[in-house]
Amino acid sequence: MTKILKFSGRASFGQPEDLNEKTDIIPSLPDFHDLSERLKFSPQDGHIWLDDIRMMMLHASSMGALRTELIESLGINKARALLTRMGYISGAQDAELAAKLRPDGDFFDVFAVGPQLHSLEGIVSVEPVRLEVDVEKGQYYGEFLWHGSIEDEIHIDQYGIGAEPVCWMQIGYASGYTSVFMARPIVYQEVECRAMGQPHCRIIGKPVEEWENIEEDLAFMQPQAFANADTILKPHKAITSLETEEYTGLKSDFHNKINANMVGASAAFNVTCHMLDKVAKTDATVLFLGETGVGKELFARTLHNISDRQDGPYVAVNCAAIPESLLESELFGVEKGAFTGAVESRTGRFERADTGTIFLDEIGTLSLSAQGKLLRVLQEHQIDRVGGKNTVHIDIRVIAATNVDLREEVKAGRFREDLFFRLNVFPIHIPPLRERKADIPLLINHFLKKYCGNYKKNITGFTSRAIDGFLNYFWPGNIRELENLVERGIILAPNDGAIDLCHLFTFGEKVTIPILGINKEGDLGDSEKIDLPHKDQPTAKIIDSLLEENISLEEVERTLIEAAVQKADGNLSAAARILGISRPQLAYRLKK
Repeated sequence: MTKILKFSGRASFGQPEDLNEKTDIIPSLPDFHDLSERLKFSPQDGHIWLDDIRMMMLHASSMGALRTELIESLGINKARALLTRMGYISGAQDAELAAKLRPDGDFFDVFAVGPQLHSLEGIVSVEPVRLEVDVEKGQYYGEFLWHGSIEDEIHIDQYGIGAEPVCWMQIGYASGYTSVFMARPIVYQEVECRAMGQPHCRIIGKPVEEWENIEEDLAFMQPQAFANADTILKPHKAITSLETEEYTGLKSDFHNKINANMVGASAAFNVTCHMLDKVAKTDATVLFLGETGVGKELFARTLHNISDRQDGPYVAVNCAAIPESLLESELFGVEKGAFTGAVESRTGRFERADTGTIFLDEIGTLSLSAQGKLLRVLQEHQIDRVGGKNTVHIDIRVIAATNVDLREEVKAGRFREDLFFRLNVFPIHIPPLRERKADIPLLINHFLKKYCGNYKKNITGFTSRAIDGFLNYFWPGNIRELENLVERGIILAPNDGAIDLCHLFTFGEKVTIPILGINKEGDLGDSEKIDLPHKDQPTAKIIDSLLEENISLEEVERTLIEAAVQKADGNLSAAARILGISRPQLAYRLKK
């Protein structure tokens, strides 16, 4: 596990054990808007995102039917084990998200991300009762009330009031979230539950070693809990730790072998990978089709790496970059004295790829003369060097790629039909990025990690506006353009800060595809078109007006800070987020 946040000292709130002791009022949860604006809907693609995590909506009645089916078919122990583990994984993932969403908040603001996300996801409304934390000493005590639990509702609807608490998935969530957040095993128990006739649910969380008779609860949270559910009530040995490593699921041999730069999870990406896996163990000629920047060369190199020729050479040729006069000698080689300047014999690209793979990129740019010579190589698997007298036999696999429609090129007379059919043995279409929007969150985080390492910068992530921009943009340059924009954002963004929209689309790019988002009132509606800042926008007009009035920078800063604090109802962490600075920076400016 990785500790997400480090706090010194002790954070506590709530009612003390001695009720006569004076105590502060329990603070309310922070404003939801910074979280709700992270929830985005793209109906035209069938996607919902919470920040960069894909989500889904599910009817409560469907969840109830699934829960009932699990209980009736598997038994209550197996059903509880499965649902608890599902909640645990979800909570652990939200804990990783918390630090990105509120990197400059105080302990309670950041910790509150979990309960607030639980509410935002439609599971339950959380009311904090007591929270005592000392991260350095590993001390934790948390007590919360749950109102309107969806698990209660669907369980009571099917089984009525019972003698045991039933919020299994939510208990798993709370335990997973807090364990990852605190970087140590924290377990919650539901001491009151609406399904037991009580007015609300009450949960208490403490470190594992502070609980007595906790083995049964721990057993339900282990990855093997579902398989071992029949023996959960009789554990063979005490369990003293929780496994909270990131859940990765099962991986096929193919996924274990593909290039680490192959990033994606969308259906379109998986279909392409499936086609790659099918053809990998053959010597069939493969033709990659797709727009520029979709990653055709990366797929070609991956195909070589997972094929039986992986130990042989891989030679890539950009057909558009070789002058027509040198194409034949570059591809097939040249003998000494074949023409003026040929002072020595030299092997061509095809000969260098013997026993391996040759990748012919942008093959649609070849002249008709070069196409004829290439056709003979594909038919006979032999070449003749320029000026040579002997035929050289080669054993290679040919992979080609193009961003043009070769069928249309054939109709226009610019591409030989016989060569097209030779190349079109196993075509694989790589979809453009706009058809793979589910892959965008994975790709931007992959490139963020890559270029933060390259430039030795600590970038905390992407703002909500930046993610809006990524999801709304048309991506004519596809993944190559996405990678360039992330690299640009890392260069422009401040160290220890987040990448914002202004760091990305700085060269006239237009973000115009509508997407739905949550406004401050909680309504779902169209986002406004996002364009780059320019002189005609309100911000520029306000600046011009301030300059004309000769208002001092100190006065502008004071007025802006006071307005932000007032808008945040005195919550300094929320005001700092509005201003785009850290809470300590805001506190310093207020003091000044």
